Amino acid sequence: MNMEKPSHSSRSHLFTVRVWQEEIGTDQTEWRGKVQLHTSGDVRYFRAWAALVPLLVTLLSELDNMSESNE
Repeated sequence: MNMEKPSHSSRSHLFTVRVWQEEIGTDQTEWRGKVQLHTSGDVRYFRAWAALVPLLVTLLSELDNMSESNE
């Protein structure tokens, strides 16, 4: 089996996602979260699970735009 190491131009990014429940009222909680890109330390916050995927898509799009402008 030939296992090649990914090249440095690999389109792979490492994120940390932290989620927690926050009380927003009497007997009401809301999921909130933080996404951090490890290579740059860029941090973004989100409220509600439905916001996580669009946030990741936006971050990845921004990273693509940055890498294209650096070429």
